[in-house]
Amino acid sequence: MNTFGNRFRVSIFGESHGPRIGVTVDGVLPGMPLGEEDFAEDLGRRKAGALGTTPRTEDDFPQIVSGVYNGRTTGAPLTILFRNENTRSEDYEGFREHPRPGHADFTANLKFDGFNDPRGGGHFSGRLTLAIVAAGVVAKKMLYFAKFHAQLIEVGGLKDAAAWPDALKAAQEEGDSLGGIVECTVEGLPIGLGEPFWNSVESQVSHAVFSIPGVRGIEFGDGFQASRMKGSEHNDPFPEHHCCGRHKHPQPPVTNHAGGVNGGLTNGNPLVFRVAFKPTASIAKAGIPGRHDVCFALRTPVIVEAMAAIVLADLAL
Repeated sequence: MNTFGNRFRVSIFGESHGPRIGVTVDGVLPGMPLGEEDFAEDLGRRKAGALGTTPRTEDDFPQIVSGVYNGRTTGAPLTILFRNENTRSEDYEGFREHPRPGHADFTANLKFDGFNDPRGGGHFSGRLTLAIVAAGVVAKKMLYFAKFHAQLIEVGGLKDAAAWPDALKAAQEEGDSLGGIVECTVEGLPIGLGEPFWNSVESQVSHAVFSIPGVRGIEFGDGFQASRMKGSEHNDPFPEHHCCGRHKHPQPPVTNHAGGVNGGLTNGNPLVFRVAFKPTASIAKAGIPGRHDVCFALRTPVIVEAMAAIVLADLAL
C-alpha cells in the first residue's frame, strides 16, 4: 500500500497536482531536536533548476503539523505537509484515453476504475519523493552514528562528469532523455543489522529503492560483476587477528566486494549499492507535452539516501 516499515513506519499521501502532499512517520524517537530548517539541505538537493531538470519549481517548504513540541520530537506520529502550487494540469488532459508509454497512466486507470487522479501522474508521480526525502531526514537524525553519501556516477552511459552537460543539451535539443546510475555508501553501521532471508539488508533496501519511480536495477558491492569473478577474487577475507568473541572487538573484512553485507546482515564495512534509473519517459520526441526532466536521475541521489536511511532506521529499532 502506501506504508513502509515495521517499527519505523513511513506513510506517504497526496497527488502531484493536488493541494498538498505529505508524510506521516511513526516510530520516531522522542526528544530529538527538529525544526523546518533541518530539512532545507536535503530538500534543496532534490530541487529542480539545474541543467537537465524540469522547469517546474516549487517552494518545497515543510510544514510540521504533528509530532513536535517545543522544538523536539514527542514520540507521537510526525506529519509533514508540502504545498503544490506551480502546476499546469491542462498538460495532462487526454492521457486517460491516450496513455503515455512508460507511465502508470494505463495501469492505474484500469486498476482504479478510472477514479485515479491523472494530473502530473497523480499519486504515482516523482513529486511524492519529496515526502520520502523528508522522512529520510528524520531517519538520518535517528542514525546519528551513520554517514550517508550518494552521488551520480553515470549519465547516459557516460562516466566522465565533464561530458554530461553536452550530452544533456544534445538530448534536450533532440526532444529525448537520458538515464543514470547512482552509487550510495553508508559508513558507520554496527555489525548485525538485518535479518536472514526475507528481511535481509539487501531485501529491504531493494524493496524501498524500487519504490522510487523510474528505478530499473540495483546491485550491492561488486553486483553483477561478481558473476564473472572467481571465489578467490570475490571473497572478503578477515584480518589475521579477527575475533568474533562476545567480549572481543571483531574486525570487518579487509576488502568489501560484498558491499558491507554477509548473510543479509551488516558486517561492519560500508554498505555500498548502486541504482540504475531509466531515461525520462515523457519526451517531446513522442509528442508528450509538459515540463519534464531530461534526466531525472540528476535529482535522485538524496532520494536514494533517504530510502536507505528509512530501511536502516527500521532495522536499527
